[in-house]
Amino acid sequence: MFKIASHLLLVFIFLVSHSYANIFNQINVTGNERISKETILVLSNLKTGINYDDNQLNQSFKNLFQSNFFKDINFEVLDNALNISIVENPIIEDLEISGIKNKNIVELINNNIVLKNRKSFVESDLLKDVNNILNILKSNGYYFAKVDPVLINNNELNSIRLEYNVELGDKAKIKKIKFIGDKKIKDKKLLEIIASEEHKFWKFISNSVYLNEQLVELDKRLLENYYKNQGYYQIQVLDSFGQFDNSEGLFELIFNISAGEKFYFNEFALNLPEDYDPNDFDKINKLFKKLEGKRYSINDFNELLEEIDNIASFKLYDFIDATVDETIIGNNKLNFTFNVNDAKKFYVEKINILGNYVTIEEVIRNKLIVDEGDPLNNILYNKSIDNIRSLGIFKNVKAEIKDGSVLNSKEIDIIVEEKPTGEISLSAGVGTSGSTIGGGIKEKNFLGKGINLSTNLEVSEDSVKGEFIYSKPNFAYTDNTLSTSIRSTTTDYLTDFGYKVSNLGFSLGTSFEQYENLFFNPEIDLNFESLTTNSSATNTLKKQEGSYEDLYFNYGLIYDLRDSAFNPSKGNRTSFNQTIPLYSETNELINTFTFTQYKELNRSNNMIGKASLYLKNVNSVDGSDVRISKRGQIPYSRLRGFERGKVGPIDSGDYIGGNYVSALNLSTNIPTFLNTVENIDFLYFIDIANVWGVDYSDNIDDSNQIRSSTGIGIDLLTPIGPLSFSFTQPITKKSSDKTETFRFNLGTTF
Repeated sequence: MFKIASHLLLVFIFLVSHSYANIFNQINVTGNERISKETILVLSNLKTGINYDDNQLNQSFKNLFQSNFFKDINFEVLDNALNISIVENPIIEDLEISGIKNKNIVELINNNIVLKNRKSFVESDLLKDVNNILNILKSNGYYFAKVDPVLINNNELNSIRLEYNVELGDKAKIKKIKFIGDKKIKDKKLLEIIASEEHKFWKFISNSVYLNEQLVELDKRLLENYYKNQGYYQIQVLDSFGQFDNSEGLFELIFNISAGEKFYFNEFALNLPEDYDPNDFDKINKLFKKLEGKRYSINDFNELLEEIDNIASFKLYDFIDATVDETIIGNNKLNFTFNVNDAKKFYVEKINILGNYVTIEEVIRNKLIVDEGDPLNNILYNKSIDNIRSLGIFKNVKAEIKDGSVLNSKEIDIIVEEKPTGEISLSAGVGTSGSTIGGGIKEKNFLGKGINLSTNLEVSEDSVKGEFIYSKPNFAYTDNTLSTSIRSTTTDYLTDFGYKVSNLGFSLGTSFEQYENLFFNPEIDLNFESLTTNSSATNTLKKQEGSYEDLYFNYGLIYDLRDSAFNPSKGNRTSFNQTIPLYSETNELINTFTFTQYKELNRSNNMIGKASLYLKNVNSVDGSDVRISKRGQIPYSRLRGFERGKVGPIDSGDYIGGNYVSALNLSTNIPTFLNTVENIDFLYFIDIANVWGVDYSDNIDDSNQIRSSTGIGIDLLTPIGPLSFSFTQPITKKSSDKTETFRFNLGTTF
């Protein structure tokens, strides 16, 4: 910078001494070796026979310096001739980055540094690139990295070999995550929301235990969205920083939160252009009335914008734009005015997809609502960009609108930044029902085609389960997801009950949103089962011993009206699943119905009530006996206070399950109890359930009796993972049922 300034000063002195217009009959260039005279004249924009004033010559000098081709430049006027003397910057013959094995990081560095192979070497750019490399390494958790640039000059060729020797050091591990300030919500809940995790010696696979700037930014967005869905309209994550502990060489990650007060929707207004039909916006006005007086939620607010999007699409309001005016009333109420306007009429001439060096363009374009040739609708344009972000396979998504080549047209540039999309996990759990260990591998963008792959394995004391799932969104441009899976399960009860069941299954299905919030999931399922018995098995089980081949048509309907899939506070979810035999030796027809309702019981302290109904029946369509592996059992989580699988009909000491299952579960959190203890939550519950029906024998008690229990649940966040307790008192039961007063489960990930 000093060199440029000094040369500009010399040019200024030169121009002062020749402060009149110049017409050069000749322009001479000396000192150039690689760069031709013609190129230098083009860069300087100088020509013979042209009248140049002082400012134009000054600008020519700047143009040459800003090209970065030259280390030194001098102008000299002699007898109507301009003599340009230059010293070229050396060319970068070769550039290497050593010390980094991760190819993705090396590629990210190469894309972000200024100096490149076959480019001119500029010393000031070298310092910038060293800082760029350090920042990229820091964003990936390498806070102790060192970068040593090594230059090897070749004076004969005026070239340089540049090597960045990188010493990564240890990754910055997170010792502790703290939340400070006016946070209003317990640390335990906030830790469940963020992606970063505290480092433990067994978490040797997870990358979330390393301090990563990009992950911290994601944490901040997750926190803000969660708070806004809890009514904290003015939430601010004021700061987030890593504090280094020299004694242990670890970081404390600290989030400073200002939650503010809870806000509630007050009044809504909708302003439309005069030529719009108000009847088209009736649903908006109904949503206004529904939300008035309710707790503010960003999801509810987005639902209003979503409905305006739908109206724009279905009512052919092509050139529409919407703005929202927000007004705070008193201390905790909000008025919203939605202004719908006619936007300027532009058409999309072209959409350019940039930066997708892994993901194929089709995956991105499939998420666009606005396409080439369409009217440029600002609402649908913004929704298209949000759809791309929702894929979860890009680190960053930006979009720019620029003028097209013809009148009233626009070009859209969509710039994406790729990120790693694979994940490896291990998990373990121990509890009163036994212990499990498992693991899995997931990939969200296989071959850059947006394909989801998932494989997992779980091993417990009695069973081994494995599954591989392939999922292709927008299969054949239908907006439907195609999925296929292979699964294998072995359940071994030979020692206790004299039988062992092995299953190998294949499935092919799809899923899509049939109507708003209504999802349909049809599937073809092929299953191979083997039932093995020994001398201690019941006569019924011995009769069923053998191999079975079954072909089923399964389908599910899900109607989801919850305000959020994660920690919902209101709304409900209804599901119905049916398994229909197409080819089977025993022809079981299985129906399962679930309905769950959430309701806010107390606004001030986030007390949420939950009621859930579960119904299931298993019967053969031709009167055959239902196989032991197909019989119904009460899900362990729906009847606390009783041992797993030790409820219902009994055959020779073996709890065989029933043809019918029902359960009603009522629960609420208790936020006011020990509310100052950050790592613990309490739950009160009532469970009511029954399993009954024995189709293969009239001599066995079908056990048709209501079981019920009540108790307290405790969720405790411990240094080794989440620990769940329940203390339960059975209320009603059958004498043959086996009860348990205490239940716990400890789980963690690696």
